[in-house]
Order: sequence, then structure tokens, then C-alpha cells
Amino acid sequence: MSAIKKPSRTLAGIAGIVAVATLISKVFGLVRQQAIAAAFGVGAAANAYSYAYILPGFLLILLGGINGPFHSAVVSVLAKRGKEEAAPIVETITTIVGAGLLLVTIATMVFAEPLINLVAPGLSDTSGVGSLTKAIAIQQLQIMAPMALFAGLIGIGFATLNAADQYWLPSISPLFSSITVIGGIAVLAMQLGNKITLPEYAILGGQVLAVGTLTGAVLQWSVQVVAQWRAGLGTLRLRFDFQHPGVRETIRLMGPATFSSGMMHINVYTDLFFASFIPKAAAALSYAGLLVQTPLGIISNVLLVPFLPIFSRLAAPEDWPELKVRIRQGLILAALTMLPLGAIMVSLSVPIVRVVYERGAFDRDASKLVASLLVAYGIGMFFYLGRDVLVRVFYGLGDGDTPFRISVINIFLNALLDFIFIQPFGAPGLVMSTMTVNFTSMVMLLWFLNRKLNGLPWREWGVPLIGLTAGSAIAGVASWGTNWGLQQILGSEGLLIQLLQLSLAGLVGLCLFAVFAIQLKLPEVDIFVSRIRQRFVKKS
Repeated sequence: MSAIKKPSRTLAGIAGIVAVATLISKVFGLVRQQAIAAAFGVGAAANAYSYAYILPGFLLILLGGINGPFHSAVVSVLAKRGKEEAAPIVETITTIVGAGLLLVTIATMVFAEPLINLVAPGLSDTSGVGSLTKAIAIQQLQIMAPMALFAGLIGIGFATLNAADQYWLPSISPLFSSITVIGGIAVLAMQLGNKITLPEYAILGGQVLAVGTLTGAVLQWSVQVVAQWRAGLGTLRLRFDFQHPGVRETIRLMGPATFSSGMMHINVYTDLFFASFIPKAAAALSYAGLLVQTPLGIISNVLLVPFLPIFSRLAAPEDWPELKVRIRQGLILAALTMLPLGAIMVSLSVPIVRVVYERGAFDRDASKLVASLLVAYGIGMFFYLGRDVLVRVFYGLGDGDTPFRISVINIFLNALLDFIFIQPFGAPGLVMSTMTVNFTSMVMLLWFLNRKLNGLPWREWGVPLIGLTAGSAIAGVASWGTNWGLQQILGSEGLLIQLLQLSLAGLVGLCLFAVFAIQLKLPEVDIFVSRIRQRFVKKS
């Protein structure tokens, strides 16, 4: 049985394609968030959008996202089968998923108001801005409800194309959503000018955000489905081949994987539930989250997209020694990227937020609020990505139940920590609770993986991680000191001055970390450096 995936693509080649495409998508996503910040700041339209987008965004990330459960389950199944089997599996899965999500779409439109009341009860306890925010959120949710259906179709299409060795289009297609939102805000800004920030136009602004988001999802699905058809990997034909072994295996993996990933997103809902009692917190969480998710998304896709099929092919007991090597590579590469970036985000949180967002309706007070959240997010970046690497290992082993059970436990832990941390720490406490949950998830996954694989080389994994953590801490301190020194000389006002200071301080931190990491003589560092040198030589 020949796999769909062509053998000609190397791990580095796949990672390079995914990295470039994801970088482009993330840059457009950042520009989109900058446009929202400049037009609406942390006002009613932006806050409402944060609440209204919870369910559509949850489904788009959960079902339609690269590395989501649909993607992971379908890739794990198709990677082991021939191309001739793909169409029946894909079409049957699409039929099942499409029918279910169509019902979800209708229910979301009908029950939009109760859903907003459930997500953000704090909006019902206030008047004025709170009631306006709630009204806008209800309308936005009704507009974006069809994203439930498109999310499932997008996720299946992503996985199908990846299994067929097509990575560019799935990785770059999310930029369509950003383009449509940016375009809608641009048109609104041309029509209203400086009036766009006035409260009386908040409802119109909320409508533009919702319509732009839905339009982007439709475009994202449209471009990928054409590629899917041309590759002979299934059409929109209704198929009911429920007894096909590939379909049954996909459903068996998809169910627990969806619930497991969904449990993690329930933690996001829990955070916003508590955030609804803190003015402006929802929008601030969104802005800070994007600054972290931009590098996280790029690195996550680079690591997990090529690694998942490899984990699946090394699931047999005789291949476990090689599997352990690959797991170590995933964790060390996650640490090699996330630990220094997290340290720099912590040390340079204020200048980062000011450079990215502080313009238009986004003022200095908003920068301080978002920066406080960015500090907490930065501390937990490695735990987030490390947990995702380990979850994909379990998916590759055909075990979706273990991540699911751990996620259920962490739902209650997250709610408890939110309740405890919100009083002394405010909005940053919500991020701290999420960071703690990701850490406990990672520890539990490692413990179960140790039992499943008959032991893990703890020392071989732990010593490098400790070294990289120490190097990241040094880099963070160096970045902070460099930025402080430059502020004493140049001041801290003006976008160009802020950008110069931020760039130099970040560069000093990254260079210092690079020197420190090279001294550790890790194979993963050597591979990473050699790849950069090869690309540089080729370009020159």
C-alpha cells in the first residue's frame, strides 16, 4: 500500500514551505489586528467582536486550523493509505461533518443572545457601554454563524492537501480572512474619516468586522476546495460509505481529538467569562494573544505539520527508539524558539505593544493594559507549544483518549485558577491560569508517554531544556538592559525611535542566546544553524 504523501519532500523542505506561507498569513493577521486597534481601540465594537468571535473562532481553530483535530486525524489516516482510497474517505467525512455543522450554524443564529449571555454575563450587569457591547456582539454572532460549517470543510481540506504533499495553499489561505477584514475597515474609514471612533458608529463598525470575517472564511474554503478537486482527492459529492475502514479510523481519532482540543478552547471561554467583569479586558486579551500567536503559529506549523506524519509512521513498537529521537527534536526545537522569544516578549512588552498598536484609538493606557497581559503570555509560550508537540505524538500513536482525559481535568483547574488569580492580579491573572494549565498538561502528557513507550530518556531531554531556559533568561535581561540604556540616550517617544530601540534590544537578546545555545552543542542547534548556512550560501 503506497501512501498518498510523496517521498521526495524532505522534513526541512516541508518546514520551509510551511514557514514562508505561515509567515505571510501571520503578517496579514497582525496587520488586521493593527487595523482593528487603530479604528476601534478597546471600545465597544472591538470588545463585542472578542465575545462574538468566541464560537466561530473556536470552531475555525478547532476544526479548520492546521494542526487542529480534524487536520491531525485525517492526515494520520490518509498518510498510511493510497491515493485511490482518499476520495471515498474524504467525501464521506465531509458529508458527516457538513450535516452536523449545518445544524450548529442554524442553532447559533437562533440562540445568539443566550450564547452571548452565557459567554459574557458581565455585560448584562452594566449599562451604557456594556449594553451596547452586548447588542453588537449578538448581531456579530448571528452574522458569523455560517463559519461553523465552513470551519469543518476547511479543516478536512487542509488535511487532505497536506496528506497529498501540498503545503503552500493550506498554510497561506488564512490570509484571505485578514484581507477581507482589513478591506472592510479601510472602506469604513474612507467613509467616516475620524468619526469612525465615535460611539454612534460602533454598531456599524461591529457589522463590518463580522461580515469581513465571514467573507474571509468563505474565500479560504473556496480556494482550497478547487485544489482538492484538481488533485482527485474528493469533491462535494454526498457519500455515505460509513463502513469504510479509513472512515471508521478517522472518526475514531477525530472524536476524542476534537473533544480534547475543544477542552483547551473551553479554557479560553472560561477566561473570557471572567474577563466580562473587567472593563476592556476582552479586547486587551485579543490584542496580546495575537502578538504571542503570531510567532507561535508560525513555529507550531513548521514543527507539527511535518512531524505529525512522521509520528504516525513510527507508531510500531520496533520504531519507538526512532520515535523518541523525533519527540526530543520536537521539544528541543520548541524550546530553542519559544524560550528566547518568550523572554524577549516579557522584557520588552511595553515597547512591543507601543510599536505594534499605539496609534489612532489605541492610547497609552491601552498599551499598558495589553503589555501586562503580554508578560504573562510570554512566560508560557514554551509550555503551549511543548504540549502541542506531545499531543500530536499521542495522535500519531492512535491514542486520542489520553489527551482528552487530561484536557477534562484541566478545564476545572483553569476555572479554579481564574477564580483565584483574578482578584489579586486582574486580567493578567487569567493568562497566568492558562499558562499554569498548559504546564500541568505537558507534565501529565510526558508522564503517560513515559509509561506508553516503556521509558523516556529524561536526562537527555531535561539537561538541554534547563540550559536553554538559562540562556533565555540571560537574553531577556540583556534585551531589557539594552532598551533601558537606549531610552536614556534617545528618549522613548516617536515611532522610529521606538522601533530602533526595540529592534536593537531584541537583536542583542537573540544574538546572546544564539551564542549561548551553540555552546550547548545540541544536535538540534547544529541542524538549525546548518540549514540557515545552506540557504544563505544558495542565495548568495
